[in-house]
Amino acid sequence: QVQLVESGGGLVQPGGSLRLSCAASGIIFSAHTMGWYRQAPGKQRELVATITSVGNTVYADSVKGRFTIDRDNAKKTVYLQMNSLKPEDTAVYYCNAATTVIFRRVDYWGQGTLVTVSS
Repeated sequence: QVQLVESGGGLVQPGGSLRLSCAASGIIFSAHTMGWYRQAPGKQRELVATITSVGNTVYADSVKGRFTIDRDNAKKTVYLQMNSLKPEDTAVYYCNAATTVIFRRVDYWGQGTLVTVSS
């Protein structure tokens, strides 16, 4: 079965850093674009960053220059390095794996990890 397991969330002060990890199993990792999405209380889930199997990246404007997404295909793991954190970054962060199967998009999601930025 497919599993995406996030880790690394927690409480951090404004200006601090966290590194999130997502370990994938049950998928052909190299066939998937990996991503991080987040959902704050009372808001819709939004894209944070994505990375293709060959390393092409997309970032939300709100995190450009502060967050970095990376992947290790050998370990089947995707990372999100978060620096200069702001209270507005507080959210549940979800790992995503996306691919296409005969032109049909297929998405898998992790259970989420909570990031709280507060003094």
